Amino acid sequence: MSGGPEPISAEGLRAVREELAQLRMERGEVAATLRGEEPVGDRADAADELQRASEVTRLDRRIAELEGRLREAEVAGAPSTEVVGVGSTVTVRFGDGAEETVEISEVAEERELTLVTYDSPLGKALLGRHAGETVNYETPGGAASAMVLSVGNSTESSG
Repeated sequence: MSGGPEPISAEGLRAVREELAQLRMERGEVAATLRGEEPVGDRADAADELQRASEVTRLDRRIAELEGRLREAEVAGAPSTEVVGVGSTVTVRFGDGAEETVEISEVAEERELTLVTYDSPLGKALLGRHAGETVNYETPGGAASAMVLSVGNSTESSG
């Protein structure tokens, strides 16, 4: 990634917001089980309390990361429609003639097959490219190529 504020795709934004909502709910549930100032019973109770407190701390860290990512995406603005970067929607034609529109993302979700991570072979090959350029990259099955047909679309928004 560029080291500066990175844009985020519409799908990426949805995924971050969804994870953030889930973590906040989970944090509330775990925090509600903490005893606070009450004395803890036996050692098992104390260990359980410590584990829950550690879980709240872990959740707080991840929530802060996601909130920071949302702020960064806001500063970065919408993904470029000129050059492929994180957050870009890219339509490519593969060597076999198949065309597909993918989003360059920070993380891929199993359920979302159109997300390509920026650090995957295809993602690395596409970063910094423009429409009309052909990229070459390695797959587990060998060398592959794809032509960038377009970058961005009119439905993209970062928030």
